[in-house]
Amino acid sequence: MPSQVVLQEKAAEVDEISKLLRRYKVVGVASLQKVRASQLQELKKKLAKEAYIRVAKNTLVRRAIENIKEKPELKKLEKYLTGSKVFLFTNMNPFKLASLLEKSKVRMVAKAGDVASFDIIVPAGNTGQPPGPIISQLNAVGLPTRIESGSVWITKDTLVARKGDVISERLASVLSKLGIKAVEAGLMLRAVYDDGLVIEGDQLTINIEETKKQIETAHAEAFKLSLGIVYPAKENIQVLLQIAYQEACALSLGAAIPTKETIKDLIRKAYMEMLSLSMRIPNLEEESK
Repeated sequence: MPSQVVLQEKAAEVDEISKLLRRYKVVGVASLQKVRASQLQELKKKLAKEAYIRVAKNTLVRRAIENIKEKPELKKLEKYLTGSKVFLFTNMNPFKLASLLEKSKVRMVAKAGDVASFDIIVPAGNTGQPPGPIISQLNAVGLPTRIESGSVWITKDTLVARKGDVISERLASVLSKLGIKAVEAGLMLRAVYDDGLVIEGDQLTINIEETKKQIETAHAEAFKLSLGIVYPAKENIQVLLQIAYQEACALSLGAAIPTKETIKDLIRKAYMEMLSLSMRIPNLEEESK
C-alpha cells in the first residue's frame, strides 16, 4: 500500500490542480508529440505570460475535476484523459492558444514508424550524393533519378508520403540522407474547456487568411444589401444620405422644383433649353413661309 507521505503528496497535487481549474477560464488538454523535455521547458518559458503549462497524471486531474462542482461541464474533458497528457491553464482565447502552439512546433527528421505530419514531396534537383547504392535506395521509394556531373539527381518533384501515412524504415533512411524533415514536434491540443464550452482540437485550427477573406466578402455583401434595401446603420448612413441627396436633386431637376441646392442647375438647364429653342426658331419661320 502507498505510504502516508505519497498519499499526502497526491492529495496536495489534486488540491493544486483544483485551484488552477477554478482560477482559469480556459483549460487545454494536449498530447506530447515527439517533444523532448528541453523543448517543453522552452515552451513553458515562451508561454509563461499567457498560459501555465503543467504535466499531471490523468487520475489526479479526474479527481480535481470531481472537486469543481461549480463547473460541471469540465467533466466532458474526462474522455480526453488517456495516454500522456499536458494541461494548459489560461484566460487566453482558445483559438489564439491553438495558433501559438501550432507556431511553436518544430520539424524533425523522421524515424521508422513515425506518422507524416504533412504531404512529403521530395523536390527535383541535385542530391549531392555520388553514384552508388543511393540510386537503388531512391528508386525503391519511387524517386526517379539520373546521374549528372558525378552526382545523383532527382528528375522531378515526387510525392513519397501523404499526411497521416506511417513512414517506413526505408523511406525514413532516404529522407534523412536528403535532409528532409517530415514530422513535427510540439503540443497537440486534443480539447479545450472554455468557460463552460468544450471544443475539440480539430475545431480549433483556423486558416487566418482565409477567414479574413470570408469576413471581408461577407461585410461587402452585407453592405451592398443594406444599400439596396435602404437599411440604415452606422456603417452605411453616410452613403445612404449621399444617395438620397443625389436622388432628391435629380427629382427636383426633373420636376423643375427650385431649391437653394438646385436653383443654379435649373437656371443653367433653362438657359440651355432657351438656346436650343432660339436656334430652332429661324428654321421654323422658314418652314412656315
